Amino acid sequence: MSAAADTLSRRPVPTARGGAVQSVRDSLVVARRNLIRMARIPEVVIFGLVQPIMFVVLFSYVFGGSIAVGGSTDPDTYRQFLMAGIFAQTVTFATAGAGAGIADDMHKGLIDRFRSLPMARGAVLTGRTLADLVQTALTLVVLAIVAVIVGWRIHNGVPKALAGFALLLLLGYAFSWIGALIGLTVRTPEAATSGGLIWLFPLTFISNAFVPADNMPTVLRTIAEWNPFSATVQAARELFGNLPPGYPVPAAWPMQHPVWASLIWSVVIIATFRGLAVRKYRSATA
Repeated sequence: MSAAADTLSRRPVPTARGGAVQSVRDSLVVARRNLIRMARIPEVVIFGLVQPIMFVVLFSYVFGGSIAVGGSTDPDTYRQFLMAGIFAQTVTFATAGAGAGIADDMHKGLIDRFRSLPMARGAVLTGRTLADLVQTALTLVVLAIVAVIVGWRIHNGVPKALAGFALLLLLGYAFSWIGALIGLTVRTPEAATSGGLIWLFPLTFISNAFVPADNMPTVLRTIAEWNPFSATVQAARELFGNLPPGYPVPAAWPMQHPVWASLIWSVVIIATFRGLAVRKYRSATA
């Protein structure tokens, strides 16, 4: 009996008919399942809002006035500069939640059940990442309202602001695939949460999110200027109109062309880690 079970667990994933259309349909079904699950556990969403709101308030009122941006230490100038970094940090930190959710499904054997069904290979992971994207978008809306309350404003019009938020969500979606790969690799949701955050802290802090990169040592400045996180933050600032007068834009290509750099980085991350995650999904066992 154990040999038969082992054979079943190792058989190839059944291939669903319908090609891309079937894959989209399967992904949406899984996404709906995860959204319903999130709605039934509202405390997860609520606690997910607490940390970014705390960052907004603490950075705005504790560090505002003590950090010079564009030669000015005006708290309002720093607040405008800060918000794109907080938005980007919020969407990327959702990576840990994506990884923990997939690790939890693995731990409970749910992934093995999905793999026994005639579903598209990547539908389970795509559906999960799409559900996380919806949750992240809702979090971003609430965070933007809080930012407006503390004095943040957009200055380049609504269309460009929406483009800025779209780039932020695209980065968050790209990073959620890294979280999916981590969730499939580790054994417990707790390990997935830790593994999803341990690399995010240096990525977000060695960037232009909270302080101008020109204040950093040469090596760290170079890393920050070519950091995909920095490119998206810089693009969002440009689209929001939050770059202060006199702010020196670094000569590095991603900082000179941040919108293109952000798009390229996000697409490369999605293409790379989606492929790795789907391959891991086919061979992972609970």
